[in-house]
Amino acid sequence: MDALVFGATGFLGRSLVAELLARGQRVAAAVRTDTLTPWLLDRGGDIGGLTLVTADIRHPLTGLPEVRDVYNTAGRYAFGLDATAARATNVTGALHVLEWAATLPELRRLVHISGYRVSAATGEPDYARLGAYEASKFEGDLALRARAHQLGVPLTIANPSAVIGPGQYIGPATLIEQLWGGRLPALPGGPDTFVPIVTVDYLAQFLPEIPGSPAGEHYWVLDDTTPALPELIVTVAEHLGVPAPRGHIPVGLLRRLPRALTGADPETLSFLSTDRYPTASARALAADAGLEMPSAAVALREWADELVAARFGAAAPWLSPYGFHEVAGSRTWVIGERERPEYVLLHGLPMNADLWESLAAQLPGPVLAADLPGQGRSSAAPSVDAWLVDLLGPVRTRPVLIAHSAACAPALRFAAEHPDRLGGLVLISPAFLQKPAGWLTRWSAPMLRRLSAERLARTLEIPGGEEVRSAAADLGRPGVARRVLAALRADIADRSRSRALLDRVRVPVRIITGSLDPLTATVDHPVIEIPGAGHYPQLTHPAEVATQVISAVAIA
Repeated sequence: MDALVFGATGFLGRSLVAELLARGQRVAAAVRTDTLTPWLLDRGGDIGGLTLVTADIRHPLTGLPEVRDVYNTAGRYAFGLDATAARATNVTGALHVLEWAATLPELRRLVHISGYRVSAATGEPDYARLGAYEASKFEGDLALRARAHQLGVPLTIANPSAVIGPGQYIGPATLIEQLWGGRLPALPGGPDTFVPIVTVDYLAQFLPEIPGSPAGEHYWVLDDTTPALPELIVTVAEHLGVPAPRGHIPVGLLRRLPRALTGADPETLSFLSTDRYPTASARALAADAGLEMPSAAVALREWADELVAARFGAAAPWLSPYGFHEVAGSRTWVIGERERPEYVLLHGLPMNADLWESLAAQLPGPVLAADLPGQGRSSAAPSVDAWLVDLLGPVRTRPVLIAHSAACAPALRFAAEHPDRLGGLVLISPAFLQKPAGWLTRWSAPMLRRLSAERLARTLEIPGGEEVRSAAADLGRPGVARRVLAALRADIADRSRSRALLDRVRVPVRIITGSLDPLTATVDHPVIEIPGAGHYPQLTHPAEVATQVISAVAIA
């Protein structure tokens, strides 16, 4: 084997395995349970050179294949750890890897992943001040260097900064989550606080270059151009369409205030520093290898999209691509095919575009979905009609526009103004033709904002699921619940206009309702009732709704 990777199922380890395999290396991946193979296959990786081996570095290592290069990406990266558990991996485990590597007859290099703050530290690790994670990494770093010298092991330590990318939900992700949820009233640290980043893809490309480099060098792998923390947060806030905090809380004050008040984990505070790091050797190695670090601003925006799509680790994105786009003044969350969709999906309220997950899986062509302006993950826009025109601006097909509930009115107005842009219009449970929801008179914005997913499902009389949890999470964001209620009440006030427009629209129209939520008016368009369905038939009866949508397309 060319290489063995410890921690191969971790955030960094799996990306490193993928990179080594892509370079044609024969890789042994040390795992305890195999979540690596599905991850690689899901990304189209070639696993022909992969061998899985069972290993737990907390215990002495035996029976592993002989390799030339050893990478130890294993580590307990979490805050609030018990010191014994942290040391078992970050100290004892690291030494077990080194002692096993010392037995390899043709070892070229042991590459150990440490930390940018850890390897810059001096003295003895202070567990009480630093916390178990950072102190154990500090202790492990010192112990590994000393033991490698004793055994004559060719050791190189890589010291990455905060590693960002899909699947990373700790570190700076916590700040972004607080920013997204409106829970970051002030920035920790000062105007020059420096929390450098590096993308997981870049780091995975950098590490395989180390074994061929001269021994004795250690590398700080981070982006020197990472903006200072206040600018970093502004960059992310502008991309997400949320306000950025303007004030600062000094780290010394944060240490003295209760965590319940600040929301800051005490173990993260030592990372809030103005220090800079010796990156010259890493930059030289990268230049020799032809590696170019991606733009920090671009990487941050892409990571922010990933974080929001995954609900900061609570859910899995159901369709790609996804991300924020500027649409008629709104930072809009857009999912799917922007240029050649066969179906465009507009959700009703108080839901978001995730409402369409079950139905989209039943449709035969590409879809485009977005959170309406001011709803879900999107910021507000001056006009929903102008927003819809701008959203569909890049579309080069004549898609079927499918709208639900309160979204039926703007969809109808678009169809009336732009009949040549659509292949058809499907209105699901059009609110302007039905009895207003009873909960509209019972709930205020603060009450709606505090609804749990279970309570929201009961209120809407639908099964709980990922779509409901997604909607409930967004309703908890500042301003969303208020805008939902305002949009719903505006829709009620505009019913007569929408009803009159329905009679004049010139594109093929099909209306789908649930038998438990019938129309309250007679219309001159085909109306399909889904037996046993209520106001959300696309959630409860997606296959039946898909059949009717596909049929509508055929007729159109």
